[in-house]
Amino acid sequence: MAKDKSNLHYNKNLQPYANRLRKEMTKAEACLWKYVLKRRNMQGYQFRRQRPVLNYIADFMCKELMLIIEVDGITHQREEVIQKDEERQKALEKAGFTVLRFPDDEVLNSIHIVEYRLKEWIVNKVSKQH
Repeated sequence: MAKDKSNLHYNKNLQPYANRLRKEMTKAEACLWKYVLKRRNMQGYQFRRQRPVLNYIADFMCKELMLIIEVDGITHQREEVIQKDEERQKALEKAGFTVLRFPDDEVLNSIHIVEYRLKEWIVNKVSKQH
């Protein structure tokens, strides 16, 4: 039986936790979602928020681009969190994803720069595929 590509790497066991995180997004995550990623605003690509992927919940994911966007708050500066983030990123990259990380303060204070960098990444990715 062929694997359903729409649910590639989807972890339904994490869905209740993902639903809760969706309702409790940080201010930076909410801003990135509302002003940049929602309603296919990013070059027409669909992003999902708080998406269960492998054994993790990605802040934002675009399946078509195999792209995960993480917004890192102050807790991501602690040594044990940095190590977990590195392990998580390696696992996601091994599964074929690219992970782009942005600090909270960059999203909140320079969202136009974050948007520009995302668009630039998408344009480069798409141009390499053609």
